[in-house]
Amino acid sequence: MLKDAQGLVVTTDSANAIAAINRFIDQALGYSKNAEAAILQAIAADPTCVLAHAYAAAYYLTQENSKAWQRAVPYLQILQQPLAKITVREKLYVQAILAWANQEIDLAIACHEEIANQFPRDLISVQQGQYHYFYTGNKEKLLEIAQKVLPSNPQQHYLYGMVAFGLEQCHQLKAAEKIAHQAIALNRSDPWAHHAIAHVMETQERADEGIAWMESFADTWENCNSMLYTHNWWHIALYYLQLENYQKVLKLYDTHIWEYANKQSPKDQVGAISLLLRLELSGVDVENRWQGISPYIYSRINEHALPFQDLHYVYALAKAGHHDWLNQMLQSMQYHTLSINPFLRQSWIEVAIPAARGMVAHAKGDFNTSVAELKPVLSRLHEIGGSHAQRVLFGQVYQDAVLSAQKQSWNYAVS
Repeated sequence: MLKDAQGLVVTTDSANAIAAINRFIDQALGYSKNAEAAILQAIAADPTCVLAHAYAAAYYLTQENSKAWQRAVPYLQILQQPLAKITVREKLYVQAILAWANQEIDLAIACHEEIANQFPRDLISVQQGQYHYFYTGNKEKLLEIAQKVLPSNPQQHYLYGMVAFGLEQCHQLKAAEKIAHQAIALNRSDPWAHHAIAHVMETQERADEGIAWMESFADTWENCNSMLYTHNWWHIALYYLQLENYQKVLKLYDTHIWEYANKQSPKDQVGAISLLLRLELSGVDVENRWQGISPYIYSRINEHALPFQDLHYVYALAKAGHHDWLNQMLQSMQYHTLSINPFLRQSWIEVAIPAARGMVAHAKGDFNTSVAELKPVLSRLHEIGGSHAQRVLFGQVYQDAVLSAQKQSWNYAVS
């Protein structure tokens, strides 16, 4: 057995596997586009290293799409074999990943919490625990799991960035900005710390400062995966949207967001969809850009990886006029609720599906229906995940529906 760069024991005798695992940890925490290559190198160096297979499975599960899930299968099969000779930490991590693959997110969270308690230097586990809290809408726990391992990770800028994001989501903006600056002082190229400050400045409507801040670090994002590269530029686009510089927003969409995106990536797709919708709510003609996105959504129709994603997909399909696909997806969402565990089922049935109907109604110009569907679920939309900055869009859609319904009613009365 050897130790990784975090000082944690890994069941392998291969120094090359450890070196590759260390690269993976650094690149995964830094949202690098090279993380996949690193973990596959670890497996090549030691095909018996269970933790490396678990990391690979987790990497593909994070992509939240069926093609990547299929790539996770051989690694998950390794994890399902008898694993008596691995450490307690590795067993807990394997349990977390298998639970994730089975959509037993509550069990996965429990495993990550136990790892944080017993092995607080395992930051990959903390990152994935935060991920699950993010997409189940538990901002307090998202912050807590990172905060409680701080004493064991002094001067660890990646953890500072995680804590900063949790603080921001809990509306502790001053503290969030302070610790994010500490992360960047240790490593100028920490994109998640940049991202945390982007949220703070947007919340405080510091648009000009936000643009200057984020653009001053944009050179460091070239090594990021497409998700965080496009997402950080998406935050810059939101600043320009606040300033009503719509041509600049369209240009960023065309150059740094959709053009740069991995067009098969759900997270990249969601960012592009949300930006087009925000532009339309501001009265901007986005021309044929909905048609540019919609072909890539067909493969998402029966996936239902995250309800947050599905709300964007159904809107884009409606705007692009793919009503057959749209109806198929809405029906598939209903069927999906029959196969998931109770921990997730309730939010799908009570929040996601009514919200989807409301989003579709808005896209079709049926504003009264949109209001009727969205109003009861607005206070619970955090349950489907996403950040404050992302979820505020649904409230904007609702407000637009209210105003548009009133306008339609007034026009009808006048006529």
